[in-house]
Amino acid sequence: MGEIFEGPDILSMNLAELSADELFAGGKKFRAKQVYGWLHVKNAASYGEMTDLPKELRERLAAERPIRGCVKETMQESAVDGTRKYLFRLSDGNYVESVFMRYHHGNSVCISSQVGCRMGCAFCASTIGGLTRNLTAGEMLSQIYMIGRDTGERVSNVVVMGTGEPLDNYENLVRFIRMLSDENGHNISERNITVSTCGLAPMIRRLRDEDLQINLALSLHAPDDAMRRTIMPVAKSCSLAEVFDALRYYYEGNKRRLTFEYSLIAGKNDSAECAKKLAERLKGLNCLVNLIPVNPVTERNFKAPKAYFVQEFKKLLEKYGIHVTIRREMGRDIDGACGQLRKRYMKNS
Repeated sequence: MGEIFEGPDILSMNLAELSADELFAGGKKFRAKQVYGWLHVKNAASYGEMTDLPKELRERLAAERPIRGCVKETMQESAVDGTRKYLFRLSDGNYVESVFMRYHHGNSVCISSQVGCRMGCAFCASTIGGLTRNLTAGEMLSQIYMIGRDTGERVSNVVVMGTGEPLDNYENLVRFIRMLSDENGHNISERNITVSTCGLAPMIRRLRDEDLQINLALSLHAPDDAMRRTIMPVAKSCSLAEVFDALRYYYEGNKRRLTFEYSLIAGKNDSAECAKKLAERLKGLNCLVNLIPVNPVTERNFKAPKAYFVQEFKKLLEKYGIHVTIRREMGRDIDGACGQLRKRYMKNS
């Protein structure tokens, strides 16, 4: 799956590419920087908002360089913690989800990287229906920009952990990261960007060679290959030995602490034996384990352990010297799990 649109995708063009566009030839390079600022700093959704541009240029841009971003279809706001779950409509009629969360250290947005997903993880609603297509860099950026417009608040942290496997959309992901951290755009530090992967070992190695300072999180969810294969099909093609070798290679490149996401499923991967095996596998790594009581999904039979057992699992890992957090449960009252809002909306529309 690649770019689906014909013609230049202006929202995915960096400043150098935009400046080289024929529409800004003949001494009009400064106009390209103005347009770039409107798109990537001021979150403009239309050329009509770009009031310092000549009307003729705005009309030509609208006709020849349409802005193929996201449009808010619906939004749910949690009555518990103010988390916002967005459903965005893309220019081809597809839908993606994003989440806005307020923390004491700043506002975070979790974005999608694909329409659907082909990884097939058993506990995830995003994979139901498979992969439709990749998102462009501009469509990934647009999720952040449109949330900024809607909330009126600055986003300081971005997590690529919504629908899709980011490393399965590699080229667009890297372009997105470079544009998001560009000083001419939103200028979000690479250190405030996290990419979550289910473990595509060759792509993790490739990402290290990009020389980025982003954080990497592995969706682990099981302490060994046998259990992981029962809930994550990717484990059949990439063993944990291969994945961990790739992670060590990645860590050597930027020395950023690794995060391991571990969804706790009652009666499946939450035993004391699982905690011991997990600790043994992580021994010696500069890492953090983020325990996630699994979100209930109608089509799956998985349930989260009781709070007591989650705490016991945490204590066991800490006993073995592992740094552990329990993910703050945000948005449980608003289709919190990845893919739930999109799936429900499409079913009812």
